[in-house]
Amino acid sequence: MDQPADFRLEQRGGGARVALSGDWTSAGLGRAGARLIAALKGVRQVAFDVSALGRIDTSGAYTLVQAAGDAAAEGLSQRPDAAHLLELVRASEPAGPRGRRRMDPMFALLVRAGQGVLNLFSEIFFTFSFYGHLLAALARLALNPARIRLAPTVSLMERAGLDALPIVATTNFFVGATLAFLGANLLAQFGASIFSVELIGIGVLREFGVLITAVILSGRSASSFAAEIGAMKMNQEVDAMQVMGVDPFEALVIPRFIAMLTMMPLLTFVAMLAGLAGGMLVVWSVLDLSPAFFLQRLLDNVGPRQFWIGMVKAPVLAVVIAAIGCRQGMEVGGDVEQLGRRVTTAVVQALFALIVIDALFALLFMELGQ
Repeated sequence: MDQPADFRLEQRGGGARVALSGDWTSAGLGRAGARLIAALKGVRQVAFDVSALGRIDTSGAYTLVQAAGDAAAEGLSQRPDAAHLLELVRASEPAGPRGRRRMDPMFALLVRAGQGVLNLFSEIFFTFSFYGHLLAALARLALNPARIRLAPTVSLMERAGLDALPIVATTNFFVGATLAFLGANLLAQFGASIFSVELIGIGVLREFGVLITAVILSGRSASSFAAEIGAMKMNQEVDAMQVMGVDPFEALVIPRFIAMLTMMPLLTFVAMLAGLAGGMLVVWSVLDLSPAFFLQRLLDNVGPRQFWIGMVKAPVLAVVIAAIGCRQGMEVGGDVEQLGRRVTTAVVQALFALIVIDALFALLFMELGQ
């Protein structure tokens, strides 16, 4: 049976002598440890008398280490087992607040900046690695189209494309109407309200139709792809596929890639029609220009070139949305926190990439005189 731990303390100037007695174990420690820690607070040197010490385990050794703190400890050589335990506990004890040096704010800022740069280059490297793996999988499927999984591809086309049709059409309808209100109010100051038709046509066909559709799909489909694949990663279903000899890219990424690449131009076309309808309705009600006049002026002064410029962007943006969503899903670890972080990252990266790519297209077409 464990004897209760106890001690006798004698103060000696800036130091103290502690005579330990009883069993300093987890069962016999009781309140003695807390009392010893409080009694030795601020002491610079401690001499332990272990002549009456019974048994000691890691709980007792940890208590003695906490009580001594940074003070020099002596007298434990009489009990080699106790000295050895204290050495092990000191070696395994993490640095506490007293051993932690406060980091200079400027140094901390530089450390964070350096970590951000390293994370950026790491993200770029893994992104190119993912695209390389994706291109290799597409090349294998091009050589053997029978390996394409039609059932999940068609299902994803419905979920990522057709189910998004109402929100895409509604949003672009109001974007076209807003653009028409803006044009009618501003151009009326110069007596050029009739040019609202050209503003609506160029804005919707060239920029807003495809961009608003891509933004909606970034929040809707990129996050969905990341969450679905990430959940499968958490449940080790992706690992199970690899064990069974199934390429996760062919089973998970390629169907989403094909579905997005197929449905994005269709959704963009519907978005353009909805945007023009919203603009035409506002022009008809505010400027009293008939729909027939609106369509004729659209054909004469805008033409199909703006339409094709907008449609050219759709496949590129579809590839970006699908690739970012699937890649972030593949990077999910084993906990829910990582899943949430990766889903958020997928949406943010997709939106950022869309804006950058659209700006690059604008520069390209400007250089080409389009």
